[in-house]
Amino acid sequence: MRRREFIKLFGGTVTAWPLPAYAQQPSQARRIGVLMNVAADDRQGQRGIAAFLGTLQSLGWNDGRNAQIDIRWGANDLDLQRKHATELAAFAPEIILASGTISVNAVRHVSRTLPIVFVRVADPVGAGFMSSLARPGGNITGFMLFEYSLSAKWLELLKQVAPSVTRAVVIRDPGNPAGIAMFAVIQAMSRLLGIEVIPVSDSDAGEIERAIADFARSPNGGLIATATATSSPHHDLIVKLAAQYKLPAVYADRLNGGLVCYGPDRVDPFRLAAGYVDRILKGEKPADLPVQAPTKYELVINLRTAKSLGIALPPALLAQAGEVIE
Repeated sequence: MRRREFIKLFGGTVTAWPLPAYAQQPSQARRIGVLMNVAADDRQGQRGIAAFLGTLQSLGWNDGRNAQIDIRWGANDLDLQRKHATELAAFAPEIILASGTISVNAVRHVSRTLPIVFVRVADPVGAGFMSSLARPGGNITGFMLFEYSLSAKWLELLKQVAPSVTRAVVIRDPGNPAGIAMFAVIQAMSRLLGIEVIPVSDSDAGEIERAIADFARSPNGGLIATATATSSPHHDLIVKLAAQYKLPAVYADRLNGGLVCYGPDRVDPFRLAAGYVDRILKGEKPADLPVQAPTKYELVINLRTAKSLGIALPPALLAQAGEVIE
């Protein structure tokens, strides 16, 4: 999807605002690169970009007037990410917004000095982007996806929703350090709750289907879908399989038809990142801007899905939900 087509798609929220009188001419535009780690048709990715562009406009940065914004979609493909990072660097941007760990690594591969503001990175210190969250000290800063300890909450929620569960299939990315860390936290919690956890790679649709079909042959099973970019293309499939095999499920992302979805607000970091981009373009340095953890979390419960699974949800859990879909 081309940038201008995308902006036109969201024209009701992004292009309707008045342009400030002090807007510069295109020849004076400040160049901003964006490297996304998902495909261009990813729903959450589209919402994030719309929020980023909209917030930039509210701060006075208008694409085609005083800003030139180049967007590339990496589809969680390492080679494609590096190709796009090279393209963006060739445009000589003043700053790049990078979504996800592999996007940040791709940009670092082509430049160690280009300012980067990231979103959706789970462990920036562990990834080697900086030694301190409070004082990044280099050319990279941004907004964390969440702390790994959150992963334990998914298993706790699954046990609350379906107390009879003794086994859980965990869909995660085994090639991503974040995927490995999230599963490790879930494993540790599983020992306390007496639940056997079985990992399944989220990169191949066929493997997901075969693994869940095999898992569902035994009773008292549940499902957890963790938060990794490789699972995004398979979200609808995972929800469909959970319904088909009558598996109570907890999802890190908000998914249509998902029984329980719990995780950080995925759009808000893009708005916050636009604020950091604005501050850096006005002279502040990434080294002086602390990395921030999410402060907004969403618990969404789907009563229609619960009814189809024959699950009576605890009133205490329903009371905690930010949204209940009936």
